[in-house]
Amino acid sequence: MRTPYIAGNWKMNLAPSEARAYASSLAEAVKAAKPDCRVMIAPSFVSLPGVIEAVKGSGITVAAQNMADHLAGAYTGEVSPEMLKDIGVETVILGHSERRQYYGETDEIINGKVLLALSLKMEVVLCVGETLEEREGGELETVLERQLRVGLKDVQPDEMKAITIAYEPVWAIGTGRTATPEDADAAHRFIRETVAAMYSEDIANNLIIQYGGSVKPSNVRALMEKENIDGALVGGASLKLDDFLPIITFSK
Repeated sequence: MRTPYIAGNWKMNLAPSEARAYASSLAEAVKAAKPDCRVMIAPSFVSLPGVIEAVKGSGITVAAQNMADHLAGAYTGEVSPEMLKDIGVETVILGHSERRQYYGETDEIINGKVLLALSLKMEVVLCVGETLEEREGGELETVLERQLRVGLKDVQPDEMKAITIAYEPVWAIGTGRTATPEDADAAHRFIRETVAAMYSEDIANNLIIQYGGSVKPSNVRALMEKENIDGALVGGASLKLDDFLPIITFSK
């Protein structure tokens, strides 16, 4: 049975002092609520140390939103996975649509980051998803299969236990629009079938696939009731306790 995995991607929000204060409140709320899921939050790089300290003992995983594709060197402005590990980060989000769209990250660049993270025994949340034009053009499955096959290239079967896939239809991120639970489940099913073809039915059946795209307290339960949806990668609604806690406790 797959354990639900609810993650909050804070993106470029919350100054370090704000992030630490919020993380502390969230940790207390999560400890009290005892949710039936794994909880992860991903603050900005500068907030990571304070947030890690604030959630200590709560069971909340703290992840990075991105990382460099090199361990060290003359890469101004980048943060290496070894630096992340040194402060206690063991999980990283890779391939987010905003990294693809705004910063030109290709499937090949993302694959290099995935392999580097895995080589350091880090867990990876690999994001995939189509644009509105691609969906309306009937390219949903073509896009998802390419992103999966290239993004997971050379990832070994025994490394797949460290991979979570996040399906995020680009047209639903930060727009208030959400894929219907049925549409989301169909995309998740295709992802699972593709992974089964790439690896095995067993690996695919154990794979955690999150949905990301305007997840809110009002729609999380309907999404999570679907067979192939195992969690959520939450954006804006993860920035306030009153919004994020009901998502985390969707099963209560």
